[in-house]
Amino acid sequence: MSRIGKMPIVVPTGVTVDIKDNLVTVKGAKGELSRQINKDMIIKLEDSVLTVARPSDGKEHRSMHGLSRTLIANMVTGVSAGYTKTLEIAGVGYRAAKAGNNLNLTLGFSHPVIVEPPQGISFDVPAPNRIVILGANKETVGAVAAQIRTLRKPEPYKGKGIKYEGERIRRKVGKAGAKGKK
Repeated sequence: MSRIGKMPIVVPTGVTVDIKDNLVTVKGAKGELSRQINKDMIIKLEDSVLTVARPSDGKEHRSMHGLSRTLIANMVTGVSAGYTKTLEIAGVGYRAAKAGNNLNLTLGFSHPVIVEPPQGISFDVPAPNRIVILGANKETVGAVAAQIRTLRKPEPYKGKGIKYEGERIRRKVGKAGAKGKK
């Protein structure tokens, strides 16, 4: 049995789960998410506890068991608590500002970069060098954070760019040997 797959998912109060032909729809305070789960997985809802079971011990069923359970658990967590990713900006003149729902980034280009949030995503800029991405869908929050990070990846010499909160940038030593040669 899959250790992750056999764990039950407790559905918090205020969250409703609807299962029709393995189309799982979860509604909560932060929004509504739907996902089609593999047709072979057995999904049961009893007394606000979701369980995912597999029909056999075949390789495909074993691989889908834990994945299906985790996807459903992420949906339940997303609509009840939501997900956040924090990005940090480092560099002279690099900054972020919120313009309506959009994110206005000054990253050393000749023009500011405007990022529009996809459906279900919102931005928060608590400081000019911090961006917080909020949303109910864990995949979308991570994808938007990765997309923003690619606009100006952190470089290894000075560490300038956009990085995830807590990410360590491996620094390189610059040129130092030019002075000693003659």
